[in-house]
Amino acid sequence: MTGSVVLIHLAGAVALLLWATRMVRTGVERAYGDVLRRKLRGTLRNPLLAVAAGGALAIAFQSATAVSLLVGSFAGSGIVTGAAGLVAVLGADLGSAFVVKLLSFDLSLLVPIALFVGTTIFLATERRAWRQFGRILVGVGLLILSLRLIGEASEPLRESGILPVVVNYLAADPVTAFLIAAVATWLFHSSVAFILLIVALATRGLVPAELGIVMVLGANLGGGLIAAMLSRTMSPPSRVVPLGNLAIRAIGALLALAGIVWLHPPLELLGASVPLQIVHAHIVFNVALVLAGIPFAGLVARTIERLLAYAAPPVPVSFEDKDTNALDPEALGTPSRALANVTRAVVGVCETIEVMLKNIMELYEEPDRARMAALAALDDRVDRRHAAIKLYLARITTGQMNDDEARRTQELLGACVKLEQVGDIIVRNMLVHVGKKLDRGLNFTPEGWRELLNLHAAVVANARLAFNVLISRDTETALQLVREKDRLRDVERATSRSHFERLREGTPRSVETSSLHLDTIRDLKQINSLLASIAYPVLEERGMLGGTRLKAAE
Repeated sequence: MTGSVVLIHLAGAVALLLWATRMVRTGVERAYGDVLRRKLRGTLRNPLLAVAAGGALAIAFQSATAVSLLVGSFAGSGIVTGAAGLVAVLGADLGSAFVVKLLSFDLSLLVPIALFVGTTIFLATERRAWRQFGRILVGVGLLILSLRLIGEASEPLRESGILPVVVNYLAADPVTAFLIAAVATWLFHSSVAFILLIVALATRGLVPAELGIVMVLGANLGGGLIAAMLSRTMSPPSRVVPLGNLAIRAIGALLALAGIVWLHPPLELLGASVPLQIVHAHIVFNVALVLAGIPFAGLVARTIERLLAYAAPPVPVSFEDKDTNALDPEALGTPSRALANVTRAVVGVCETIEVMLKNIMELYEEPDRARMAALAALDDRVDRRHAAIKLYLARITTGQMNDDEARRTQELLGACVKLEQVGDIIVRNMLVHVGKKLDRGLNFTPEGWRELLNLHAAVVANARLAFNVLISRDTETALQLVREKDRLRDVERATSRSHFERLREGTPRSVETSSLHLDTIRDLKQINSLLASIAYPVLEERGMLGGTRLKAAE
């Protein structure tokens, strides 16, 4: 087999590894993301619980980077302190190390099982949570399969005359190996994937233990760099956690690298084989970072905050100023420019509605008067924006509009009306339910609450689809949104049936919360219908909407 063919096979196997890791992460995010976020937020105040929660999330998401960005957003919103968030991310890095350990075992038997079961579940049901669970299983199967393919693809490299030269050079120059690993991990956007690649090559005897550990240290630095780079457009408070994690990992990795180069510790204590030594070194390094990071997390977070404040002093920005700037009166004489301005303003309304929609279920779980008032204030903001957008649209010079611009004007106006109605349902209906729940001290049954969360997660996902349709006017996304409306109707019916079954059984909590439960289902269904209707103008324009139903697919 020629060298180019070997590299093609290896590249394909690595690509499958990256794709499988992404499948698992997106599956968990879509199915359980909102629930995991709520659970994480309540545990970050205790350092040990924060480490455990961060580790559990990293295992679930298959990505410490995702946890770092999530916790960073919590810190930016003032939900947790930067120090607490930093401890949680150190735990996430440790959890990511345990993922590598788990995948280093021989799990080849799980490949056909995971692929078969996952595909069967995905194709056999329309329920979002179950389909995403099937997606996760398929991703796990492909992940394990990719590791085997990497091993098989790298087998011919044993006979290569060039590889020993490269390996010997990197072994003699650990600093270069360290930097190459850091850059490669950043390019992979996954430290788990890169370290698994190193372990797979070491299993074939292609990477010696000391070089493998040096590259693992570089991968740890690269993993911290990923989140730091992805957070560069976030607000300074949100960047404290990713940048603090990068600082701790950089210091730890450099100290560990110096120790390996100068002290040459006995690596056989880490395991009987080279792959085990590499995997265990990765775990030991992250355990050491957790132990050292907990007492210094506060100092690191405060230092990063000062540096960010010095580099970019905060400039107070009014939301109203932003809205006024979007609706530029100078553009009223040019319909295309004016409609672009309205689109920008409507995007702001979409963002506010998404915040309201996500926070309302958190208030159901933990009612709080101050946060209820804050959510109601968001609806007032939506109302003001809606009024400003209507007035602006009415002032656009209609005489210069073509047919497409006239249709877009009506589409934006209709979407803005629907978004205002969604905000009203959240505040005037669902927020009232939260008040009743708080006043009466009511709690849903575990089954009922889980059903409401699943229904809410589906509505949030459909809201994002609706916002994308409004901006992109993409036909496929519009079709998907309308189909999701039909699917959610079935979910709503199943949820109502389950609730009535619990009522017949005389479950006390179901009896107490029956009206709240059914009213919440009705409100979520109504919100979903309003959001799905945003797709109708796009489908109608393309002749894909007949009467009240989609035309049959050809």
